[in-house]
Amino acid sequence: MQSLLTNPSLMDCRRLFLRDYEVWINIGVHDFEKKGEQRVLINVDLYVPLAVSTPRHDQLEEVLDYDFIRRSIAQRVQQGHVHLQETLADDVLKLMLAHPSVRAARVSTEKPDVYPDCEAVGCEVFGMKERA
Repeated sequence: MQSLLTNPSLMDCRRLFLRDYEVWINIGVHDFEKKGEQRVLINVDLYVPLAVSTPRHDQLEEVLDYDFIRRSIAQRVQQGHVHLQETLADDVLKLMLAHPSVRAARVSTEKPDVYPDCEAVGCEVFGMKERA
């Protein structure tokens, strides 16, 4: 994924990321998809201002913990069936933007096992908070 750090609104940010986080979720609109879980890969980029993400004492409390990303996704996945990847991506984006340190986020979801003739099908969404 290409970074958005060249965007003027994000140039004072650090990009944190989670790559190919594998979850098993009941997802899909077809009857056969509703009978079991499918493998979904989730990617997240968070843009956090350097002013709130630069550690001065090399301590975890000074930065956004990656566990927040994984925990938030896991909680969403545990809520049960979702019809569309777009819904899942939107839900994860909202969770990421709810963190007070996050200025912007990009979320993608991929279903790698849907078609035998391609690597994956998926979607991506980006959101940015209004600057005060």
